[in-house]
Amino acid sequence: MPAFTLYGSRGSTNTDRVRLTLAEGGFTDYETVLLNLQKGEQKSEEHKKRHPWGKIPAITSAEGFTMHESRAICKYLAKKYSFPLLPPDSDAEATALFDQAQCVETLYFAEPAGKIAFEKFAKRFMGLPPSDAVLSDALRSVEMFFDIAEGLLSEKEYMAGNDFALVDIYYIPLIRRLFACGYGNVVVSRAAVNAWWNRCVNRPAIARLLAADQEAATVTTATR
Repeated sequence: MPAFTLYGSRGSTNTDRVRLTLAEGGFTDYETVLLNLQKGEQKSEEHKKRHPWGKIPAITSAEGFTMHESRAICKYLAKKYSFPLLPPDSDAEATALFDQAQCVETLYFAEPAGKIAFEKFAKRFMGLPPSDAVLSDALRSVEMFFDIAEGLLSEKEYMAGNDFALVDIYYIPLIRRLFACGYGNVVVSRAAVNAWWNRCVNRPAIARLLAADQEAATVTTATR
């Protein structure tokens, strides 16, 4: 029996955040159950026992431990399976800087980037037009975020310091979605940000997973 089951969906940035963490940690003893969001499987009573708000991802261990929210899941898995992606608990300052970087990602990046992803990506599948006003405001916030990040990354290698950490993984799915939506210039136009991005996505385990996902998406598109 696998150590746990990951409940998610293909193409979900939140699900991919967990998958990338597992890939970087070299952990494969789990199974994935893909829910069909268009059919509303995430809103089923069964899934709401795992995630009361009817969202993804969620995990359930072989022992019955269940939790939801992608960043919390990632941090739990990194601690439980000793992935080298977190500062040691004994280093109060490094832990504080990691927590600070995590707050920055959630509050100043993920919120506006998520709006762009919803307007340009999710609404397409819902048959709805994007809101130009929402997009303009969100893009302005993302540009401002990367302007500040450019200065910070000129003085350090990664978001929480000079070591690759879990918080860097948190960014990857939504930045890839920005590229897919035609907004990759917010990254590539800034030298330090672009260098950080390349360091992240060219890590061997992450690069393998992203390449496999790209190949799977190409095959799916070709067979439609």
